[in-house]
Amino acid sequence: MKANQSRQSPAEWEESASLLPQTGRDLPTGRHQFHRERLMAHIQQDMQREENPASTGAARPRTRGFRLPRPAILLPASALAVAGAVVAGTALNSGTGANPAEFATGPALTTQLGSTTTKGVPQLLDQVSLVAGEGSRPEVKPGQYIYIESKSAQTFVKTVHGKSSLASHPLHRRQVWMSADGTKGWLIDPAVNDSPEGETLSLPDEKGNTPKAHMGAPSYDFLAALPTDPDQLLELIYKKTKGQGNTPDQQAFTTIGDLVSESLPPAELNSALFKAAAKIPGVFVVNDAQDAVGRTGVAVARLDETSGAREEWIFDKKTHVFLGARIVQVKQVSEYGVVMKPGTVQYTDAIINRAIVDGIKQTPGQGA
Repeated sequence: MKANQSRQSPAEWEESASLLPQTGRDLPTGRHQFHRERLMAHIQQDMQREENPASTGAARPRTRGFRLPRPAILLPASALAVAGAVVAGTALNSGTGANPAEFATGPALTTQLGSTTTKGVPQLLDQVSLVAGEGSRPEVKPGQYIYIESKSAQTFVKTVHGKSSLASHPLHRRQVWMSADGTKGWLIDPAVNDSPEGETLSLPDEKGNTPKAHMGAPSYDFLAALPTDPDQLLELIYKKTKGQGNTPDQQAFTTIGDLVSESLPPAELNSALFKAAAKIPGVFVVNDAQDAVGRTGVAVARLDETSGAREEWIFDKKTHVFLGARIVQVKQVSEYGVVMKPGTVQYTDAIINRAIVDGIKQTPGQGA
């Protein structure tokens, strides 16, 4: 994750939004300007509608996000709209439908914070790493794609007729397909896609650029080349994420969480990532946590002292299989006059399926 909203204090979000670096969750450089111009045009139209509701019908609700969407190694144009909305102080949201600007909203997500302890962290992550490294995963062959299906939801600030409140997108299905080299892919996610059919993630961009995979936007090939010694791996993560996030330790934890969530690391690397996480200061255990679909488990977590948000990786208590992740507010904060209380779930997801398939939009069990 980089220096995005979830790693900053509320007071810093608006001030530093325009200074956000181009990160792995953003589009490649060439596509940023293209979609930023499209976004700004929509924002201008939305502002005009709110200023002159009589000429265009009822003013459409606006949303401001406490954070960028969590899961996305490479998000398409509409995800950039969320990032751009922070810069402009407005985004588009108007009811229901496949268009993200019309995606239904509900009350803010909440949860019980649950008891925490620093005891047993190495032992739990050791068990998790053993499970993560079990068996062998087939290599992704040319023409094949890594398929990841999840369910997710997030909380944000919604503004209607000048009045702001917390709201959330409904729990929804998210599907991602990515080629081994990361240059081809597809995303279906009603929270960010303009069409229910989804949107391409394929490269190169509009200017013909094909960015290289990196720690914030890893391809399968990139992951396969990373060291599997936990000490060397953690050292590399600190090096490659230097200057990102609120603190080096928090950013390292966040980066590992991203790598084990919406990707399919080789088994040996998957194991090493959890062993590396055990070496990060400030990591603790949340005894009871739930993923996005309500599966209960135990979480390995770390508190970002700057933002007051706790990042949790949730595992089955018996099998220690990774279930999903969430970000929970622990300290009360406010933005645009809206209070986010402890227990507010900023983001939550649940991994439903990971597989290697033979084509884009193909799901496990389907023919090519």
